Amino acid sequence: MPPFESFYEEHRDAVLRELRRLVGKDAEDAYQETFLRALRAYGRLKHTENLRAWVLTIARRVAVDHYRRREATPVVVEPETDCRPAYAELRELADGLPRKERAAVVLRYGYDMSYAAIGAALGSTEDAARQAASAGVRRLRRRMQ
Repeated sequence: MPPFESFYEEHRDAVLRELRRLVGKDAEDAYQETFLRALRAYGRLKHTENLRAWVLTIARRVAVDHYRRREATPVVVEPETDCRPAYAELRELADGLPRKERAAVVLRYGYDMSYAAIGAALGSTEDAARQAASAGVRRLRRRMQ
């Protein structure tokens, strides 16, 4: 296993590129968190054949945590008294959809999350989240006809 400094120098550019793709302007903070987590675990590694995949996995998990923290920030909104929140209505409508489609539809149209955030929450890509939401909406439209 190479010293951590060599490992860092070899993989830092790939990690930063991946985090810029996943979290945009917050990539620097996520980058620091990624290598901090990697440093903590580096001495305990048993398999060192593919360190790049290992550190990119850590980076992706940091990105998911970033979106979870951001989405968990409470937003105070005055509720409308004459109707239920969008996510409550969608939950009932989307009950019969496949799991990923249901999650994508509720997160996108009920919670107004971005496709990038939905993809991170579902462990997939932004495009996959967009496709799942689109497929779910098509199924809902067919069901309502």
